[in-house]
Amino acid sequence: MVVLSAARWVRSRLSDRFWRVQEVLKYARHFRGRKNRCYKLAVKSVRRAFVRSTKARREKKRFLRALWITRIEAASLEHGLKYPAFISNLVKSQVELNRKVLADLAIYEPKTFKSLAALAQRRRQEGFLAALGDGKEPEGIFSRIVHHHY
Repeated sequence: MVVLSAARWVRSRLSDRFWRVQEVLKYARHFRGRKNRCYKLAVKSVRRAFVRSTKARREKKRFLRALWITRIEAASLEHGLKYPAFISNLVKSQVELNRKVLADLAIYEPKTFKSLAALAQRRRQEGFLAALGDGKEPEGIFSRIVHHHY
């Protein structure tokens, strides 16, 4: 008989039930009370913890999106635009930045965000063709302008 490692040899000598119990108890080690020692209690607690962690991953996405929207709204209000008007006018001006990037710009690059707000403000006041004007963006914006020939 060839033994590859001591751990595999030991594992092959014990029953599968032992290793299943150890797997559950491994995840329950940090629980308080008997839940980290008694298999019957640990199974329920570990299953509940896994279900909650799965739900929490979905809720984290919702929470972060709400946080980004709050930050964008606060920054756009500083420049005289409400959030829905700001976002819709950026979309109409063909600025394809998502909310995460816009929130980061609002915090770490206020001048860039100010120029985006100026672009949205101009788009709001004048309409799409007038917002493009003579082909020059507000200071601080570097983008490709798509010219539509009608």
